[in-house]
Amino acid sequence: MQGAALLRLNKIPKQFVVETPKQASLANRLRYVSAYFQKDAGFSLIELIVVMLLVGILSAIAAPGWLAFVNRQQVNKVNDAVLAALQQAQREAKNKKLNYSVSFQKNSTTQNVEVAIYRSDGSPTWKPLGADIGVSSNKFLIGTNLSSENTAGSSVSDTLSASTKITFDYMGTLPNANFGTITAPATEAPGLKIVVAVPNSANSTSASSTKRCVIVKTLLGSMLTAKDDKCS
Repeated sequence: MQGAALLRLNKIPKQFVVETPKQASLANRLRYVSAYFQKDAGFSLIELIVVMLLVGILSAIAAPGWLAFVNRQQVNKVNDAVLAALQQAQREAKNKKLNYSVSFQKNSTTQNVEVAIYRSDGSPTWKPLGADIGVSSNKFLIGTNLSSENTAGSSVSDTLSASTKITFDYMGTLPNANFGTITAPATEAPGLKIVVAVPNSANSTSASSTKRCVIVKTLLGSMLTAKDDKCS
């Protein structure tokens, strides 16, 4: 009741208010507290500058890690698209009892990485790799260790053409496949590799260490995925 009375008293000119000593003391305290909070409301310019500096520092620390995470997620998606293309060609070969091939290339005009799944006795029809999963195919690099059809060379190269292709026969196996030379300390051939990589930050035409790949390992067309140094 006293608080309500004091609030009403604040609206009445002071000269017309008769306060008891107790009411006057409480009213003075309330006026002091109200004035204190009104004085200290908001932030000072220095406080705002300090907060902005802290936000900037934290952003600078977090940004590289976030970018690396996004790149890994994108290259994983693209690698999944490569695997899906090879599996589709293998299915088509078995279902239609015909040889089917998969080829990859870098379009020199659009800089898009493109894939073609086609009958081996026909011509490839190219489409951007990763377009159906929302990944821009000009944001990553692609390479292979194929030196010719179903033949592994000594190293991964970004030189791609329709002749460097993987072909499945009517049983879904790889005719006349050569999976490369076993090099110590490895105990098995490298296999046929299709490699996707994040470009190097210093040179966009060379691959960084963030890589993913699909490897065809056996004559039966068995495939596995690998990453980073296993894709070299």
